[in-house]
Amino acid sequence: MSLLVAEHPFAEFIKILGKGKKGSRPLTQDEAYRAMQMILADGQVEPIQLGAFLMLMRVKEETCEELAGFVAAARESFAFDSKVAVDLDWSSYAGKRRHLPWFLLSTLLLAENGVRVFMHGAGGHTQGRLYTESALQALGIKAATSISEAGQQIQQHNFSYLSLEHICPKLYDMINLRPLMGLRSPVHTLVRLLNPFDATHTMQGIFHPSYRQVHQKAALLLNQNSMAVLKGEGGETERNPDVECLVQSVTDGELNDEIWPAMFERRHMKAEELEPDLLAQFWRGEISDEFGEATLIGTAAIALKLLGKADSQDQAQQLAAEFWAKRDLRRFNR
Repeated sequence: MSLLVAEHPFAEFIKILGKGKKGSRPLTQDEAYRAMQMILADGQVEPIQLGAFLMLMRVKEETCEELAGFVAAARESFAFDSKVAVDLDWSSYAGKRRHLPWFLLSTLLLAENGVRVFMHGAGGHTQGRLYTESALQALGIKAATSISEAGQQIQQHNFSYLSLEHICPKLYDMINLRPLMGLRSPVHTLVRLLNPFDATHTMQGIFHPSYRQVHQKAALLLNQNSMAVLKGEGGETERNPDVECLVQSVTDGELNDEIWPAMFERRHMKAEELEPDLLAQFWRGEISDEFGEATLIGTAAIALKLLGKADSQDQAQQLAAEFWAKRDLRRFNR
């Protein structure tokens, strides 16, 4: 006689997602929270279960309730409690393949003008892309290697970049499953909402337009009451000046949609090769690039309006342009 084997506790969540067209359903926010709690705990989920769960979620795509539950569990797992005040949380996980990461200059311009920016991301999970940490190295900016170092950098320079590896190693390992799976997973979505320093404002970029509203509503469920999400160039948090940009936001607990117009009539050709050293040369005024300038000013303008530094798009655009005109040209001296 064979012995009955008790069902694994995590099987509950796989069954909910995998019962077929008529039997399956999305997780509730609490179920998503409990599932991610188990995933991030030691030894509570088998590798085969994790793979099945992530791919079932990938096929159906995350709801805002699921995303909020995942993020809440992930934030509870952080082994730190920083007291450093941050104005703007900026996620950077996609990497660039068509154009340089001009948004980095947007964040540094904001930091130069008193906005405390914390950027987090992960690189290397998709071939052929230039990731933020590599671009920062080309600018001579050292990425932090711990939350405490990130806090010190923010206090000293109003800017810090920290890899997900040093925030939540298990999520970092999961995001790097992409080459093995061949697909992104819910982790690529939830990490954008982590906001480790509890910044008062958050900026997020996505690639697939349908995810804008999911991020927007998940932020509302997470009580992130001042956030903006846009379909960024390449999936990064970066306004593409060649096309109309829909920004979906949460402002004082209310959902808002706002269209920022295209800044050019014709699209620019993609760069033949991404050379991050050009970012410093551009900042110093040694080379010009109308696409790059419009991108960094346009991206900074969206952030300035979110931060309440400007009341209208025109005011935000003008303020960002003034910041750029008055930038410290010696910042990236050789």
